[in-house]
Amino acid sequence: MKNSFDRPVATCVAAKKVLPAIPQYLQAHYWWAYVHPRAVHVFERQWLVNLILWGNYKRLCNAVLQDYGHYLPGRTLQIACAYGDLTPRLADCVTSNGMLEIVDILPIQLENLSSKLGSEVPIKLHCMDSAALTFADASFDRALLFFLLHEQPQVVREKTLAEALRVVRPGGTLTIVDYAPPSRFNPLRYFWKPVLDRLEPFARDLFSEELAAWLPKDGGFVTLGKQRFFGGMYQMLTLKVAEAGNARQAGK
Repeated sequence: MKNSFDRPVATCVAAKKVLPAIPQYLQAHYWWAYVHPRAVHVFERQWLVNLILWGNYKRLCNAVLQDYGHYLPGRTLQIACAYGDLTPRLADCVTSNGMLEIVDILPIQLENLSSKLGSEVPIKLHCMDSAALTFADASFDRALLFFLLHEQPQVVREKTLAEALRVVRPGGTLTIVDYAPPSRFNPLRYFWKPVLDRLEPFARDLFSEELAAWLPKDGGFVTLGKQRFFGGMYQMLTLKVAEAGNARQAGK
């Protein structure tokens, strides 16, 4: 099956008629990392992504793949592109009857991702806002948020989480990998937070509170697993979308 994003911008226009506007917070705070044309040339380096995560990129990717059992039947949704080899590795796990779909609001990021994938991989790319997905309810068997939430203001983060849970079918899963409140014995708790305050102002939220603070208050999910890495500074939270009448909030 051919990649459906061989011509990224044209595909976006055809799918949406008008490209979604780039959010102001993304332009203001992340132009240097994702929006500017030179950003891809600077940050699309495996060693650099690993360095930014203090050597934990491969470990966190491995945790996701192991949680999936290196097996992705049905429809899988990755919400936002990621630098590095995460998506190609996910694509390698897609079964013959499966499909991996990725959404991102930036055509330049989708174009970059397309260049990392073979032409025969079972994948579709969509130019779409994570906080306003246009997929129908219960469209996917699983969804993944990999280091996206710390880049979003609280209101957008809450909408992204609600949308991710909405498009996953009952019994399906939402996996979240991102920052977490580090242990008080982790020296980076005191060094890295001020750096992020300057470069990524919304990351402070995830350093201070648990993800449960931004999940929908009406529940609709159960917690399957919660792992911490690197002295608690990173986390992987796995939620299962529950059947009606069988739900509780994460962290309870």
